[in-house]
Amino acid sequence: MSADVQFASLPDNPAAQALPAGGKLAATALRFGSLLAFVAILVIFALTAPYFLTVGNIGNVLGQSAISGVLAIGLTIVLIAGGSNVVTGGIDLSLAANMGLSAAVYATLIQLGFGDAAAIAGALVTGLAIGAVNALAIVFAGIVPLLATLAVMNVVAGLELVLTQNTVLPASTDLLTVLSSSDGFGIPILAYVLIGFTVIVAAIVQFTPLGLRLYAVGEFPEAARAAGLPLRSLVAGAFVASGLCGGIAGILSVAYLSGSTTGSGEMLLPVVVTALLGSVFSRRLVPTIGGTLISTLFVGFLINGFQLLNLPSTLVSGVQGLLILIVVSATTLLRKREI
Repeated sequence: MSADVQFASLPDNPAAQALPAGGKLAATALRFGSLLAFVAILVIFALTAPYFLTVGNIGNVLGQSAISGVLAIGLTIVLIAGGSNVVTGGIDLSLAANMGLSAAVYATLIQLGFGDAAAIAGALVTGLAIGAVNALAIVFAGIVPLLATLAVMNVVAGLELVLTQNTVLPASTDLLTVLSSSDGFGIPILAYVLIGFTVIVAAIVQFTPLGLRLYAVGEFPEAARAAGLPLRSLVAGAFVASGLCGGIAGILSVAYLSGSTTGSGEMLLPVVVTALLGSVFSRRLVPTIGGTLISTLFVGFLINGFQLLNLPSTLVSGVQGLLILIVVSATTLLRKREI
């Protein structure tokens, strides 16, 4: 039997399969409960946090969310292809460091007199190279993704310190000015970049044979292997795509901050929270690009509301960690019930 015929026997869309009746009811309750929690938090912050609903503050959240959203989409691709087990499957802890180094490369090239085209190419190549290193370590060397990406994260963070000497490298160009500006309604251009990027990636992942193969590899690896799918190539490609997202986020970071940043590592936890939380907004509690966009806004407004209320950053981190625990526990229990 040919690989194409075997592959046709796989589920039409692993992300769209129905759960058993009880599991489907629980999944629906979790999804709508998450949406209601999102709305409730917005209402609470609107009533208690000063300036929460002002155009300037909303624009600020959208601008910040563009960076974390692109990173979370990269992690979502890895989650889809690697499966739900973040230890042995889909995880990329190097994304935030990737963004920091890519931003530093972009700013450095601008300071050396290169134009935007060369700086963009440098940032994207940097992101792709980091993704390729992850892919080689995980797929070909057989290192557990959690450990491989953790090691790459530390190496990349060290390279950023060497390049920047632990200082902010300012950068200013016409392109950066456009990206950092807002439209007539006060909505940042970065917000439109996030929406456009989400639409493109969602179209590829959710509605093409490539996306179907990524879901098949992540959810049904044995069936995908029996169907003749190139598992190693697909998983490696997911990590390379994640690296590319890190490079893109680096460019957006330079536009938003007018230079590189020395605090990129602080974005890792929000990105992980965003990617994992995105699964609760899908019908089967699996990672989707659309769900990641919703969770990006949720986490963005959550962090912003805490900041406006002058709550300590340790509490913010604690809430993010609690969200990870709740989401992972709920999805794991529901998946066990499905099995």
